[in-house]
Amino acid sequence: MKAVILAAGQGTRLMPHTAVRPKCLIPLNGRSLLDRQLSTLRTIGVRDIAVVAGYRASQVRAAAQGCRVFENPDYETTNMVTSLMAARSWLESTDDVIVTYGDVVFEPRVARRLADSVGDVAVVVDSAWRTYWEARMANPLTDAETLRLGPDGLIREVGAVADSYDQIDAQYIGLFRIAAAAMPRVLKLYDSLDRATVFRGRGRDQLHMTDLLQLLIEHGLRVHAVSQAGGWLEVDTVADLELYARLAREDTLDRFCVLD
Repeated sequence: MKAVILAAGQGTRLMPHTAVRPKCLIPLNGRSLLDRQLSTLRTIGVRDIAVVAGYRASQVRAAAQGCRVFENPDYETTNMVTSLMAARSWLESTDDVIVTYGDVVFEPRVARRLADSVGDVAVVVDSAWRTYWEARMANPLTDAETLRLGPDGLIREVGAVADSYDQIDAQYIGLFRIAAAAMPRVLKLYDSLDRATVFRGRGRDQLHMTDLLQLLIEHGLRVHAVSQAGGWLEVDTVADLELYARLAREDTLDRFCVLD
């Protein structure tokens, strides 16, 4: 089992915190997001870890001790899928690969359930998402995306703009696994997309990861949901940091995620 952390972005919604350091190095309860992710992955036995850097890449490289570091030099004009493909040579192996965003943290139990999952592609989804979103924002529908599950536990739709809560069975958390046997199909699909390709109004280089997951679904890959109630945090805005600091002071942050 390998893992890649996508940490190329600056995190403009976290300014001024990200004026002098990349988003993945923002501290959360005394430890950077990257340090927490590396610790969690190593706790479940993942030792082969890569990090994709971009903004202030030298800082990421210095912090990612023991990891292979790739760079997305076009991080300002591209999105998550392009960052993933920056590590393409490393993805082509005989190992399953866990993919995670650099602005999330998760408990070891969540990572372990993903590592133990089966299928071509397995995606961690939060079934208790609404309580968490309501703690972070006044109207969750301004941020949440569609995610529809079939009775077989497969994801049928993910990542579109949600007009109602009826379109959301759970929420994608930025953490998934691609089986080694499925990786050639994932890369082949990506290669079939030229720069003129537009999906959900975005060109190939601007595709969100949920766009890629939806394309995989539409091309016949079985994308399994690993359903989880909480156990993770996203650090996307200054308001998120302020919320987590307040909950930590009140000793109530554990209702969303237990941090060591």
